[in-house]
Amino acid sequence: MNTEQTEITVSGLEVQVIRKAIKNLHLGVYPPNGRVRVAAPLRVSNEAVRLAVVGKLGWIRRQRSKFQEQTRESQREMVSGESHYFLGRRYRLRVIDHEGAGQVVVRNRRTLELHVRRQSGQVERERVLQRWYREQLRELIPPLLTKWAEILGVQPAAWGIKRMKTKWGACNVDAKRIWLNLELAKKPAQCLEYIVVHEMTHLLERHHNDRFISLMDQHLPHWRWHRQELNAAPLAHDTWSY
Repeated sequence: MNTEQTEITVSGLEVQVIRKAIKNLHLGVYPPNGRVRVAAPLRVSNEAVRLAVVGKLGWIRRQRSKFQEQTRESQREMVSGESHYFLGRRYRLRVIDHEGAGQVVVRNRRTLELHVRRQSGQVERERVLQRWYREQLRELIPPLLTKWAEILGVQPAAWGIKRMKTKWGACNVDAKRIWLNLELAKKPAQCLEYIVVHEMTHLLERHHNDRFISLMDQHLPHWRWHRQELNAAPLAHDTWSY
């Protein structure tokens, strides 16, 4: 799909404008700092975009305020005593000297053990933890895809996990490929399921229009609550909406 990208300023706000072959204008505010983005049909002028943004200024400012107030995790040093999250639960990290390959063990409902070599530094320790998060998602995601493929009647051709700074998930409709943010391993299981359903629904409807919302309402009636829960959860320090 051909796209054109420009930036305009509206009432002091920097607005990213992306024009592409779509029928309707879509306005969004994105984490971590409330970036404003407008997807507009190719023939829509900057003045028309400006008027659309002005009409939504109150909503935009409320959304930006929410992001600015949202809790951020502090920079992790990967040492014992730190707080880390898994499936929405908060754990205390316990670093244990270990001569073999690095590994993570959920010791109980409060403790996450990180087994690493004594000389390992912050980067290596974080790599071990991130690898473990990825492994957990690789076990959690396939059953969700199978469940929702049967319900929705669509099947992704491929899926993957990667660290994304501005999205919880993404869907390449043409390739039928779904990407899920590695950060979802830290969030409640129902939030992971919501994003899976959201991205799979894009295989039925490309855009966030009335039909898309109707499909979400039909198949996952409480999706708005899950979205609110997800966006209220602490964001990673590396700052990366639905």
